[in-house]
Amino acid sequence: MVTAAEPLDTTASERLLGKLRLDGWTMGVLLVAGLIAAPIVAVLLLALSPSGDVWRHLVSTVLLRYVRTTLGLMLGVGLGTLVIGAGTAWLVTLCRFPGQRIFEWALLLPLAMPAYIIAYVYTDLLEYAGPVQTLLRAAFGWSTSRDYWFPEIRSLGGAIAMMTLVLYPYVYLLARVAFLEQSVCVLEVSRTLGRGPWRSFFSLALPLARPAIVVGVSLALMEALNDFGTVDFFAVQTFTLGIVDV
Repeated sequence: MVTAAEPLDTTASERLLGKLRLDGWTMGVLLVAGLIAAPIVAVLLLALSPSGDVWRHLVSTVLLRYVRTTLGLMLGVGLGTLVIGAGTAWLVTLCRFPGQRIFEWALLLPLAMPAYIIAYVYTDLLEYAGPVQTLLRAAFGWSTSRDYWFPEIRSLGGAIAMMTLVLYPYVYLLARVAFLEQSVCVLEVSRTLGRGPWRSFFSLALPLARPAIVVGVSLALMEALNDFGTVDFFAVQTFTLGIVDV
């Protein structure tokens, strides 16, 4: 039994060594994977290193606020990108209107602009000393901010709006591809069965495009969770800002 098992063990070991043999491509993949994983490993090492009572202090003071703010940001950005991305994709794909060909590619342009740049621009436009509120005060005779109400741009709602305007193309691009791949005959059958355009959209076209839309929303949420410049400028305390502070 022992003699018969030795060749099998030798063959198995040779196969294992053959699988573990590293070539240039494998080394390159491992190097890239190591570079990508290095920041995550560093954060984990810092988190597990002795740090006194810092974790207990964070849990008792700011952790709940970080969780609440981050979830609110993700919920708002998710809903905003879903509505704008899927809605505009449906309009430019299945509707005909003047300028449709221009909107097909123009709706992708916000991806070229970082969210914090948009935040800087809109803050200068909409803050108390900006041209919008200055024009309103001049037009209606208001003298101070107590005479009227204007939404605060540097807030959680402002951060949600800025990120939504920048990140909705993720959903738009994938949803438009999904709508283009759908058969028009299915929508025509739905119309002949008495369903209107809106009902056909919500009950047929949108469920068929759901996988692509979910992927687009997931990408937008990862970008929102990863953003530091916008939340730092708007003083919105999210997990990303908290990690940098710690």
